[in-house]
Amino acid sequence: MAKFYVFVLLILSFPVFAQRKHSKTSMFPSYNGLVMAGYQGWFRGVGDGAGEGWGHYASASKVDSNHIHIDLWPDVSEYEKTYPTAIKNTDGTPASLFSSWDESTTDLHFKWMKEYGIDGVFMQRFFGSIRTPQGRKKANVILRHALVASKKYDRAIAIMYDLSGIKANGEDCSAIIEDWKQLVDSLKITSQGNNQTYLYHHQKPLVAIWGLGFPDRLYNIRNIGIEKLIDFLKNDPKYGGCAVLLGVPTYFRDLNVDCLPDPYLHKLIRSVDIVMPWMVQRFTPLLQAENERYFADVKADIAWCKANKVDYVPCIYPGFSWYNLGKTEFGGAPPLGQIPRQKGKFYWNQISMDIKAGASMLYVAMFDEMDEGTAIFKCTNNPPLGNFKLLDYEGMPTDHYLWLTGQAGEMLRGKLPFTTQIPLRN
Repeated sequence: MAKFYVFVLLILSFPVFAQRKHSKTSMFPSYNGLVMAGYQGWFRGVGDGAGEGWGHYASASKVDSNHIHIDLWPDVSEYEKTYPTAIKNTDGTPASLFSSWDESTTDLHFKWMKEYGIDGVFMQRFFGSIRTPQGRKKANVILRHALVASKKYDRAIAIMYDLSGIKANGEDCSAIIEDWKQLVDSLKITSQGNNQTYLYHHQKPLVAIWGLGFPDRLYNIRNIGIEKLIDFLKNDPKYGGCAVLLGVPTYFRDLNVDCLPDPYLHKLIRSVDIVMPWMVQRFTPLLQAENERYFADVKADIAWCKANKVDYVPCIYPGFSWYNLGKTEFGGAPPLGQIPRQKGKFYWNQISMDIKAGASMLYVAMFDEMDEGTAIFKCTNNPPLGNFKLLDYEGMPTDHYLWLTGQAGEMLRGKLPFTTQIPLRN
């Protein structure tokens, strides 16, 4: 009789799993042992075909002293396509910028990932860009390019939904559900065949949701249908069967400082697979004993996560600066290089403390974020001139942070001996 019941249960459950649209396996079956970076892909150039002017480079589509947003200028020497600006280089020639809209740009970025041993990226997908079918279609352009490049260079790729943009009233996470359906159906994002490069965790496609528990958000996390979204991603008979990562504030564990004091956040975290605290701007090399504070925080986070049966990924960043963005958008001028890079020392301190604390995976903020000065890709040491301020890489090679990120992966996987000192480069 017992065998009969087992047989019936198997029969009843089989159609559910048979209908799911994801490949059973991936080249990247787990986040463990990987270093993944966030990828914005939101920079635009005049004439690139996107029709968004100098999107994210500057306000009012004017790359000049009064409108520029970025605090780092990209090294554009390897790009197939670039777009001249009104700003001049030190030699008097027009300073050019790349556009994320171009497929050749995405290809080059993934080529760098492979060259330097960076495992892959989470493609940022903002709520404001996917709330309508038209918005989803436009957002898919760069994602399609990234899927092609991820397969070409054998790099992992995953989706990170950023809840920024959800209105205080009248909107919920239903648009994300519809977006995930069309990504699975139209882009076949999780069914790429034998060389599937979509990132899995616990043998399930990993989907990240960022923006829960921050007090500066307009939305109330109790009223946006987040439990429905998590249940859909995990249990839907066609589109579910996924692992879920939640992006939360640094002090999620104690529900204070930068986190809403709402225990509902802990309930949500316990329902998912991975939690990632957002640590950008929360730590700085300018204070003594900051390494010890960072190490203690990560170690306590890992202990909490083990007790609550959820995996943990720390967020690392090379430095922070939003002087120009603050000047043009926030009505103030934060210090340039607010959290200094120290030629990579600050970045490596986080990496080594995370590994020492027991982290098994890392998230880098960000691959291409120049607005907030956290980019790890190639930026120039000879930025153009003007009545504005820009950072550089302090005389380090333009690929310095790409190389350090690759070294972080080697140390995480035990292929490089653990060291708190920046490795020597041949």
